[in-house]
Amino acid sequence: MNTKLIIRFLRVTLAISSILISSSQTGFGEDAGSRDVFPSSKVVYLTGASGPESLAFDPAGEGPYVGVSDGRVLKWRGESLGWTDFAYTSTNRKLCVRAYAPELEHVCGRPLGLRFDKKTGDLYIADAYFGLLVVGPDGGLAKSLVTEAEGQRFRFTNDLDIDEEEYVVYFTVTSSIFQRRQFFAGVLDIDKTGRFIKYDISSKKVTVLLQGLEFPNGVALSKDRSFVLIDEASTCKILRLWLSGPKAGTQDVFAEVPGYPDNIRRNSNGEFWVALQSNKVYFSKLSPFSGGISQATAMKLSESGEVLEVLEDKEGKTLRSISEVDERDGQLWIGSVQMPFFGIYDL
Repeated sequence: MNTKLIIRFLRVTLAISSILISSSQTGFGEDAGSRDVFPSSKVVYLTGASGPESLAFDPAGEGPYVGVSDGRVLKWRGESLGWTDFAYTSTNRKLCVRAYAPELEHVCGRPLGLRFDKKTGDLYIADAYFGLLVVGPDGGLAKSLVTEAEGQRFRFTNDLDIDEEEYVVYFTVTSSIFQRRQFFAGVLDIDKTGRFIKYDISSKKVTVLLQGLEFPNGVALSKDRSFVLIDEASTCKILRLWLSGPKAGTQDVFAEVPGYPDNIRRNSNGEFWVALQSNKVYFSKLSPFSGGISQATAMKLSESGEVLEVLEDKEGKTLRSISEVDERDGQLWIGSVQMPFFGIYDL
């Protein structure tokens, strides 16, 4: 083994050790308010598709809509009607016939974060390979909005949120070097080329707000729009960037979590649900293509970053490897970037 590989191995080992220590110190379990309730969740399977990373409901409350591994966005129409194709992010569909083919993602596209503009009904899509896109209420081929910033092309677009008052989209670019299918290499290299970006819908202006981030992933705007949250998955931290008030333009750590945070979604009370891809992290589970399946853990945080609730499927009986938790009408809608289904949990 050469020196560079040894250094990489040591870096990852130290990172894993720190997370395991953090998990141990946090002590998630019954004493910490953790509840093993997700095994009772309902599961809705996809048809010929896999990996519903993110879920979104349109302004009429229909859906959810989910982005899947073969580059499509599907719409759930209920038990009787099932799934229907809504949109896609690539024109090259001839090869995109397998439910799970990571080696073809750069051809077929990989829709990750999804958000509807409630005023227009447009669906904004963060596609890992094709950047920020939008598709109208009738679906079809999504239109490319932006694929680079400050002369640097996006390599791994991830998640987004929309400020409908300012009419801007905030989104993360996880890496400027590695694509999503090269995720494991980025982890080994401790990649710190991630960026957090603002796109003005009216002027089409693109502004880099933060750079040098380590695997930035989920995005969520606060209820009063005074700050936005961005998680750094590799560091197990959720960052807060202040958008207004005396701290505007500055950032701080909103919360530290005992695992890899994925998407963040705000509920109607202004609290935040964070999906953890893994609570106790093992080396074989770092890559979404390695076959490692982690337990399901969701944390609800207050507007100030306090842990309010922790819900789990500790043994992975029903839910595994969750990537998003969206609270809606007394239910949690739970996505997974790896599994061929999403979950519904009644609160």
